[in-house]
Order: sequence, then C-alpha cells, then structure tokens
Amino acid sequence: MEGKNLLRYLFFFSAIVLLVYFTLLNLPYPPSKAELLDCTTSSPWCTSKNRIQSKNPENPITKPNDPTRHRQRHTADVPHHPLDPLTLTEFNRVKKIIQSHELFKDSVYALHSVVLEEPEKKAVLKWKKGDPLPARRAAVIARASGVSYALTVNLGTGEVTRHETNPHSGYPTMTLEDMSSVIWAPLASADFNRTVIERGVDLIDLACLPISTGWFGMAEEGRRLIKIQCYSMKDTANFYMRPIEGLTVVVDLDTKEVVKITDNGKNIPIPKADNTDYRFSVQNSYQRLVNPISIEQPNGPSFTIEDDHLVKWANWEFHLKPDPRAGVIISRVMVRDLSSGDVRSVMYQGLTSELFVPYMDPSDAWYFKTFMDAGEYGFGLQAMPLDPLNDCPRNAYYMDGVFAAADGTPYVRSSMVCVFESYAGDIGWRHSESPITGMEIREARPKVTLVVRMAASVANYDYIVDWEFQPDGLIRIKVGLSGILMVKGTPYVNMNQVNQQESLYGTLLSENVIGVIHDHYITFYLDMDVDGTDNSFVNVHLQREYTSPKESSRMSYLKAVRNVAKTEKDAKIKLKLNEPSEFHVVNPSKTTRVGNPVGYKVVPGATAANLLDLNDPPQKRGAFTNNQIWVTPYNKSEQWAGGLFVSQSHGDDTLEVWSQRDEPIENKDIVLWYTLGFHHIPCQEDFPIMPTVSSSFDLKPVNFFESNPILRIPPNVNKDLPICKAAASA
Repeated sequence: MEGKNLLRYLFFFSAIVLLVYFTLLNLPYPPSKAELLDCTTSSPWCTSKNRIQSKNPENPITKPNDPTRHRQRHTADVPHHPLDPLTLTEFNRVKKIIQSHELFKDSVYALHSVVLEEPEKKAVLKWKKGDPLPARRAAVIARASGVSYALTVNLGTGEVTRHETNPHSGYPTMTLEDMSSVIWAPLASADFNRTVIERGVDLIDLACLPISTGWFGMAEEGRRLIKIQCYSMKDTANFYMRPIEGLTVVVDLDTKEVVKITDNGKNIPIPKADNTDYRFSVQNSYQRLVNPISIEQPNGPSFTIEDDHLVKWANWEFHLKPDPRAGVIISRVMVRDLSSGDVRSVMYQGLTSELFVPYMDPSDAWYFKTFMDAGEYGFGLQAMPLDPLNDCPRNAYYMDGVFAAADGTPYVRSSMVCVFESYAGDIGWRHSESPITGMEIREARPKVTLVVRMAASVANYDYIVDWEFQPDGLIRIKVGLSGILMVKGTPYVNMNQVNQQESLYGTLLSENVIGVIHDHYITFYLDMDVDGTDNSFVNVHLQREYTSPKESSRMSYLKAVRNVAKTEKDAKIKLKLNEPSEFHVVNPSKTTRVGNPVGYKVVPGATAANLLDLNDPPQKRGAFTNNQIWVTPYNKSEQWAGGLFVSQSHGDDTLEVWSQRDEPIENKDIVLWYTLGFHHIPCQEDFPIMPTVSSSFDLKPVNFFESNPILRIPPNVNKDLPICKAAASA
C-alpha cells in the first residue's frame, strides 16, 4: 500500500509541477517536435495571443506603415540586416550541423545558447542597405559529456569553429529544460517526501524552484549544482508566500542526483494562504480609483518598423532584436540633426549585461541567494508575453523572440517586446513672459517619446526594462521592479514577540512571513559611438573656488574642471553626492561651430552603492557593481559584465578583472558601463505583491547639437486632436 500511495503522490506531483512551471512562464505545455519545427500550426509556442489575423496568410510580413500589426508566422523570415537575429530556417540549419558534428554524435548534449554571431563591427558600419549581407554565423554555447563548449557555426559552409573556454570558471546559462526537469529530482528521495509530509504539506500541493548556488569554495567544484526549495500552493496561486522554510535540496543538474538534503526549519510553520492571492478573478471586490485612460492617435502611430527590426521614429532610427540572455539589444542608434539633415551616430549597441541580486540573510537556507539573472537564468529566456492594454498601451507594436530549445529546435516567445509612443503630459520646453515686459508670450511644447519595453519574470520577481527615446536627443533607460518578494517563514506573528537583539534580516510583513532585505543591481553595456567610433571619457568635475581679496563681494563659486581619462583606471567612478561631476563621452575630433567637442553625457538616476565586503564570495562574482561607471576599450568578446559563464563562477572573468589591464581609452573605440542599483528593505505594502518601483539614468546630448534640436516642433492645437466626451458628467 505504501508503494501505491507513493506512486499516487508522484503522479499528482508531476502533474502539478508541470502546471505550475508552465503557468509561471506563461507558456503552454511543452510543444510537440512537429510544432517546434513547423511553427505554422496553431500552437501557442508559434503564434501570439491577441494578434490581428493577417488578411493574406500567404504574406505575413509586417507592413512598415502599420506598426501595430502582428505577424502570424515566422517560417518566411529572412535576414535583411547584418545584425538581424537568426531565423527559424537558420536555427534548424544550426541544429542539423551540430547533430552531425563529432563532438555531439555519440553523446548526450544540450545547447545552452544559440544566437547570431554578429559580424565584425567594422563590417557592420560599412554595410548599407542593398549590399550583400556578411556571412551568417551562429554563436553556440553547448555542453556534452560534462564539458562546456563555445562554438561558431558557419551557416553557409557548415564549418564549426571551437573556441577555448578552459581558463575561466563557471557554467553556461541554464536551459529551460534544466530548470523544469531538476525540480522533479527531489521526488526520487524518500527522505525528502517524508520530510515534506512531516512539515504538513501534501505532495500534490508542492511547488519547487531551482535556485542558483553561487560559489562558496572547493566543496562545490567539479559538478554543476542547483539548490531546490519548495512551497505549499494549497488555496493560493501565490505559493511564494507559503515557504517550507529551512528545507533545501542540493541536486546535480547533469545527473539529477540528490546530493544533500538539509531541513533546519522544523519548528517554523507554513504561513497561511489568507490574503495572499493577487489575481483579479479571486478578489471579493475591487476599487475603481480612476477612470479608464488611453492615448488616442487619430493619424496612427508615428513610428515604423522596416524589415522586421529597423525602428524609425521622429528623428531616430535604430536596430532592435530580442535576445535570450540580454532581453533586448538596441544597435546602430542614429539621430537626425534637423538643422543639417545629417544622420549622426550616437551608440553602436546597448543592452542589459547582467543583474546581481544578493539577499542579506547569512543563514543556511539563504546565504547562497546571490542571483545573477542574466548569466544564470537568461533575462530574455524569462521574458514573458506582454499583456496588451496593461503592459503596453494601444497602438503598440509587438515583437516576438525566436530562440532555441536545448536540442536546438527553434520556438517562438510571442509578444516579448513592445514598441509604443508615450505621452504623460510632460513638457518638451516652455517659456512665458512676465507681464512686466509687456510681451504676451506663452510658448509650450508637448513631450512625446518612443518606448521599447520588455518584462522578465525571473520566478518571483518581475523586471520591466524601458529604452525611451526623446526628440531632443535624450535616451532614458529605466528599470521597474515588481512581482513578488522572496520571503522567509518565521514563528513570529507580531513584532512584540521579537527579541530586540535578534536580527530578522528583514521585515515582518504578515503573520509568519519575513521579507528579507536584498539589493538589485542592473548593469548596462553601452558601446557609445558619438559621431564616430573614436571617443574619449571626460569627468567634468565641479569644484569650489575662492575669489581673490577685493575681487568680488562673493567669497566662493563653482568651477567646472575637465579631466580626460587616459586609461581605464581614470574612468572608474563611484558616485558621491559631495563630489558632483558630469560624465561626458565626447568625440575629440568633432567640434561645434564655437569649438566644443560634440558629446553625450551620462546622467545618473537614483542609484545604490554596493555595501558588501569586497572579499565576500558573492561580491567577488559581482565585482562589476564595485563602481557605478566603468569605461573599457571595445572588445567584441567582453559583453557580459559577470563573464561568459556565470553559474558557479569564481569571479575570474568579470568587468572588474578586465579593467585591471588599465588599457588606454583616450580617443579610442570605448564602451561605457553603468549600474543602476536598488536597496530594498521590504515593507508591508509589498505584500502580497509589490507595486512597481522604478529608477532610471539618461544619455543626454551635450554640445552634440548646435542649438535646441526641437525648437521648430509645433505645439498641439485642438483641431489636430480627437474630441472625446465623457460618458457621464460628474
């Protein structure tokens, strides 16, 4: 009977795990091989929800003058630009080549990343529309027989080039198959099953998550490990609020062997499900605080999407593509100078390079929670389909991501990116004359912007990343944090039970629930090409100066002192409120008519400085957060701030390590790195789900234009706008 009961539990648990996992990812159940290969069926893996059906199914290509239309199929995709992502046909070509290669013929293998191997930068810069495309190649990260490989696959010739990866520690980004299969592994252990039941959780109510281990010493060497922690999802979809505290299972990711089980929370109750479910459908009531709102565009959107990936709007144009690791990649960013008519380069490429999320609880079940969401989980792999009207407004254009499964089979992540125009009532510029002048002047201009948005749901946390382009030449990069806290179970139900000397490592949010203090760092890679590739980094420091005796009635004033960074060391910046500076990327060989070097400046937003000890193992891996700004020489192989292989890395292949070379950066092709930071001390308003918290930084033109670049834009007038009447008056 005991054996039958165990089988029954295993059956129900398997079904529930699949349901929870694919619900979390907003994916259907695993597609059939035919669906993945074909992508012309009605499978949700291949088509987007809420899409406008093409009137001509034989011609699914999006028309440039209709940016809101969604494409139904991807089988007809062909590359038009050197940076266009791999197509379904190309993914299948890569799969066929890999299958026949000697490294993989007779071994079990997995492809952890398959993306375009971008051509050399010089070739891309020389390319013009109508020119033949450079040879198409795929960059492949694979594992076979316990060994990681970095490969280049020539799609034309079928040649496979292998690159050396041995000098650095770490493992590749986990595949979705890794994550979905490993959470089943604990069920093979009778000790685990018994422990769960003893903790008062039925196996059919179990939900488990794969948690990256970080790296904390030689005991973790030699095998690819993951830690599994579990929750009860009885009576709520928000199982994150019901942790089985202290229960941790270490599993070998390659063999699925249970290495170790630790249970240090037997005296900690499972928090109740009351008031944890956040879904609208289960709320007993709702409160309409504001009336529905929408931006109407009577003449349609002002942007176009050409050849699937080239975005043109106002005075901007850039290449846009989804990416499984970075989420989105923005390339070849150009702005038209309205005074001269010239299209000028601003940035060659920008992307989310890495995220570092260390939790501040040193206990056994928490110390290792020091996530790197891009390199360990894949920021783009976790990007979910966006919800029309809520994630993105009307007239948004939705772009799919086409990625490869572990066996190389392509699949489509639908509506992963949206592009839309935004107007929040902001002012582009204004001036009104005072009545004392006798001049009745009142001039104002609205600020309309273009937003590129993606949202990644990395298990409990949701990250919203916006790239916002403004007509005045400014680019704003904004990160929003939402989703659900990772919480800790506790015996306490009220703060009056807590000894003041005891550290909770967080905030008591509800009965038996602690929100643990943690940080979020998001590091961006910004290959600035301001009017050309050779740029310099200038620290424009504001310093106090004193007047000479009898020179002035003033004693002191501020002076801007320009310091051009000669090497990487000169450009390591820790932001300090009492040492104000501007940080310019300039082209020293291009000047305005009055002699100022043309440039762009980084305008920091609200950012957090890292406070961990620099020798703490997590901080060695996350050392790219030691400064808010870094500048390095352009190197095609140095794109990921945490290194190529991040999982269980030692921190020996990071931005901090590269910068120790202290190479020259004056008048060179340089990359600027900027880190947004958040300290998060949870509060009760974060329970059971968090309102979005945002921060941003700007890339702003500084002497790039000869004068205000939006001086000649017209104001809004009533005749140009639709007349909307309220359904009922207040």
